[in-house]
Amino acid sequence: MTRADSDGSVHSPVLREEAIAALAIRPDGLYVDGTFGRGGHASEIQRRLGPRGRLWLIDKDPEAIAEARARFGADPRCLIHHGSFAELRALAERHGALGSIDGLLLDLGVSSPQLDAAERGFSFMRDGPLDMRMDSSRGMTAAQWLNSADGEEIARVLREYGEERFARRIAQAIVAYRNQQGPLQTTGQLAELIAGAVPVRERHKHPATRSFQAIRIHLNGELEDLSRILEDACDLLAPRGRLAVISFHSLEDRLVKRFMRARSSTAQVPPELPVIPEQLKPKLRLVGRAVRPNAAEVAANPRARSAVLRVAERLP
Repeated sequence: MTRADSDGSVHSPVLREEAIAALAIRPDGLYVDGTFGRGGHASEIQRRLGPRGRLWLIDKDPEAIAEARARFGADPRCLIHHGSFAELRALAERHGALGSIDGLLLDLGVSSPQLDAAERGFSFMRDGPLDMRMDSSRGMTAAQWLNSADGEEIARVLREYGEERFARRIAQAIVAYRNQQGPLQTTGQLAELIAGAVPVRERHKHPATRSFQAIRIHLNGELEDLSRILEDACDLLAPRGRLAVISFHSLEDRLVKRFMRARSSTAQVPPELPVIPEQLKPKLRLVGRAVRPNAAEVAANPRARSAVLRVAERLP
């Protein structure tokens, strides 16, 4: 996730130096930036590669891919793919690179350019159309879903993906609004509706925060994509290849944490087995502890406050 100044100039992504260091980049390696965004990580990886190095850039967002093609399209070391990082296994198989990736970086969540563009519909702070699609060229918009889903489904999504304790009240308010006043159309309408439905306010947090996150995660299949790439990670990485994941949401971080712990520990085996079967041996080792932004980074970019970087390495 990058941050942008009011003049539009883009500064470094959250935990950039820590993430780049975690990848332990070799000049002749193959590295994948699974969430290109606006290229803050990619440019640093590219700078460290030699003539034989390769860099794959992936993003769901057509605007991010346009930026990638403009900045990296002329570099023969770079491959650019418009789609989800969950498609990486198929991409690696197509290019004969399964088990050959030396570093895979995932910077999860929504980027600052997406949040700052009112027309993308991600932010309750800027009134715009209720869209929320990472890939604006396909799929159901937030407005289409909110105006067609029943109250039980809306409540389930808010509860499961937003951990919103007032999910049922918010869902009932949404259904009542569309029955009485017509379809929800803008982020401002939704934010105001949620604020009116939530009886208790969290300090320093807008009452619509959890609901907007939940709807976005649901529409874009974010947790499903993350689960899929984690399941494929051990097959994708080369021996001693690194997986570095930056999460901004507790549900994402929980998935990453549990996956890395499970794959870095030996499964329980019956004591009568003299040798641990290959499929039960650990596939990863944890690299350091979870890393969080320091106070200076959070002060410069408040959106960094919830970021967590976790790193694991493929065992030989």
